[in-house]
Amino acid sequence: MKCRDIIRILEKLAPREYACDWDNPGLLAGRGDREVETVLTAVDATDEVIDLAVQTGADMIVTHHPLIFRPIKQINDGNFIGRRLLQLIGKDISCYAMHTNFDIAPGCMADLAAVRLGLKDGAPLEVTGTDLQTGTELVGIGKVGRLPRPMTGPELAELVKERFGLPFVTAYGLDQIREPVDYAAISPGSGGSMIAPALKSVASVLITGDIGHHDGIDAAAQGLAVIDAGHYGLEHIFTEFITGYLREQLGSGTAVVSAPLKFPEQVF
Repeated sequence: MKCRDIIRILEKLAPREYACDWDNPGLLAGRGDREVETVLTAVDATDEVIDLAVQTGADMIVTHHPLIFRPIKQINDGNFIGRRLLQLIGKDISCYAMHTNFDIAPGCMADLAAVRLGLKDGAPLEVTGTDLQTGTELVGIGKVGRLPRPMTGPELAELVKERFGLPFVTAYGLDQIREPVDYAAISPGSGGSMIAPALKSVASVLITGDIGHHDGIDAAAQGLAVIDAGHYGLEHIFTEFITGYLREQLGSGTAVVSAPLKFPEQVF
């Protein structure tokens, strides 16, 4: 199957029309007419992932995060992005990213995270538009909903670790929660900008990643506890889901393999 045909299948799941204006999803390197026998899925097109693609004979890499995010003026071996692009192009490996379109599309990142956490009666945390199929149902970044049962702050932190397979989380304001909470919001990825929508919601806790010191303590001061589960910590669910989706859609004619789960953060 050609790369462009696999892209059509991926964009049927998460159309690029859902992506935020500032984003850069799509085919970022390689040929649309490349015949693909093996697809490698990963969160990021890191050096290790590209090396794995070469070792496994992958013809296409599908990632969540775009390898090229900001405009570049040169492609050479003088920086790490250039070196990655040179390796991809030299090995004739196509690299495709589905980022905020996957975050927002129904049944994708926001819904997957909410289901994994067990949230009920979920609604978009930050509305970005409407379902392209129905034209009426709201879609957006993250989800806010009712927890499986009322939970204390530490109980919710343990639930997040368990459901997402995390070695650790950090938190702001959990010690200020005096009574078990009923509602929480979850927004995989970098969540500093999601504090404002969470404060307007019924959620008592925001579960997200990449929370800075000031954002964390300021949220807590306004009555919103924050659990920082890491950017990769919540979004690694992309790889398992996309691998399963592609295997189902592509059948036995195209192999689909996943990059191994590897948390970039370490605690010593």
